[in-house]
Amino acid sequence: MPTYIHELKDWPQFKWDQSGLAQQLATARHRQGRLLGRMEGLGFRLRAEATLRTLSEEVVKSSEIEGENLDRDQVRSSLARRLGMDVAGLPPADRHVEGIVEMILDATEKYADPLTDERLFGWHAALFPTGRSGIRRITVGAWRTGAAGPMQVVSGPEGRQRVHFEAPDASRLDHEMRAFLDWFNSNIQALDPVLKSGIAHLWFVTIHPFEDGNGRIARAIADQQLARSENSEQRFYSMSAQIRQERNAYYDILEATQKGDLDITPWLEWYLGCLERAFGGAETISGSVLIKAKFWELHAGEAFNGRQRQLLNRLMDGFEGKLNSSKWAKIAKTSQDTAGRDIDDLVKRGILVKDAAGGRSTSYSLAEMD
Repeated sequence: MPTYIHELKDWPQFKWDQSGLAQQLATARHRQGRLLGRMEGLGFRLRAEATLRTLSEEVVKSSEIEGENLDRDQVRSSLARRLGMDVAGLPPADRHVEGIVEMILDATEKYADPLTDERLFGWHAALFPTGRSGIRRITVGAWRTGAAGPMQVVSGPEGRQRVHFEAPDASRLDHEMRAFLDWFNSNIQALDPVLKSGIAHLWFVTIHPFEDGNGRIARAIADQQLARSENSEQRFYSMSAQIRQERNAYYDILEATQKGDLDITPWLEWYLGCLERAFGGAETISGSVLIKAKFWELHAGEAFNGRQRQLLNRLMDGFEGKLNSSKWAKIAKTSQDTAGRDIDDLVKRGILVKDAAGGRSTSYSLAEMD
């Protein structure tokens, strides 16, 4: 049986190589500052659009890490409504999506507020509004109990499962979470707030205090601490989106750290590297926001019907797959003939172009802007 870090005598007195991390941390902080400065120059409306795009990625990708696929349009709809932005053409969100959005916004908009057990219980209840994880009933809005046996992270088919990690016994949770929350809410001057976000992520997910949703809540806690490091509720990069791209490495470093000693330098090296790579993703988001602004500025004097505006915005927001007349009709809730006329009009005006032949249905993309 492996020994986990929470079983070690000095738990949770983490150690790390401060001097060894110094250059990587300085680089990450420099890129963070440059990104925030660049986004400040966009103006309020574009910053709001970038925040909407970023938070949409955060919600969708954090759930994908756990194998759950959310409807991206519902996520954007819920976020846009809560942020006071236009929701025209977007579907209403179901209560599950609303709950996840509510948690992420509470973490980032109220970043300065203390993290308490009641606040975490609220997040957990929002994640599981039916009181179930899939078809399984779980304890919601409270720490897990020992009724279901040890809390284990496993993989593989029934009968041949591999145990990656076993969390502390439920009887320890009140004590463990009190220590974590006291530390998280304390102002330790010597600890860089970005480094603190990485430690918080690891510490919480190691305690694993809930029956389900621990990974998503750990990432929300890390996001809250990153917002504290910037003193801003606006989000311009998504750690969850980057972790999703590196999911295997994420789980590997978590497992190695949780089965190792209390020197968590390798985890923090990986976390800071992932954060730096997330800043690169932010450049993609800010670039697409600027393209969208440039497009509507370029076509400010032209007439578009509501369906055309809706679908053009969808294309610029990162449309998944190929756009054809059938998808246009379905999204715009119109007939195939009307969709065809909408598309033909935009093709004639040089706004849409036909994609190279490939398949039974003609697809379209936005024409490049000069």
